[in-house]
Amino acid sequence: MQSFTKHTGVVATMNRANVDTDQIIPKQFLKRIERTGFGQFLFYDWRFQDDGETPNPEFELNQPAVKDASILIARRNFGSGSSREHAVWALDDYGFRSVIAPSFADIFFNNCFKNGVLPIVLAESDIDELFAKADAKGTYELTVDLENQQVSDSEGWTRSFEVDASRREKLLQGLDDIGQTLQIEDKISAYEAARSW
Repeated sequence: MQSFTKHTGVVATMNRANVDTDQIIPKQFLKRIERTGFGQFLFYDWRFQDDGETPNPEFELNQPAVKDASILIARRNFGSGSSREHAVWALDDYGFRSVIAPSFADIFFNNCFKNGVLPIVLAESDIDELFAKADAKGTYELTVDLENQQVSDSEGWTRSFEVDASRREKLLQGLDDIGQTLQIEDKISAYEAARSW
C-alpha cells in the first residue's frame, strides 16, 4: 500500500449528497480479481453518455480544470451502499489520494484506510467554503498533511482534522493489514517452528 504523508493536488468537487458505491463503481465492472484497472470505470454512469464511450460534458470530473485531480471534495454520507472495496480501488486507481466530506458511510470510511486513501471529515461549513473556493478558482489546489493533520491552501486557509492514531500510523508507513502482520513475520515463524503439530 502506498504511504500517505503530505500531498498537494488539484481539487475536484462533487456537489451531491449520498453518493453510493454503485455510482462510484457500477456492479458490471466487479468481475476483475485484481485491485487495479478500476479507475477507468469510476463514476461510469455519470462520466459517460449512454454509448458508454462519449464523455458527458456536464459531469464534474470531465471538466478540463480538474483533469489531474487527486483530492475529491464531496457532500455528506459519501460512499454509502454496499461494502465493496472496489469503490476505494476505483478512486485510488483513478488518482485520488484523499476524499474530504462532512461524513462518510462507515464501511467505505474503513475501506479507505485499508487501501491508502485518506478520508477526511470536515464541518459542513468548511466544505461549503471549499466548494466556493474551487468554483471561484477553476483549478484549485489543497495540501493534505497527515503528519500534522491539516488541510490548507496557498492563500492561508487551514483546517485541522482528526484521525485515529493507529490508522494514521499505518497510512504514514504505507501498511495495510497484511503489511502490518508481516512486520512480525519473524515471531510468527518462530512460533510455528516451536509448535509441535
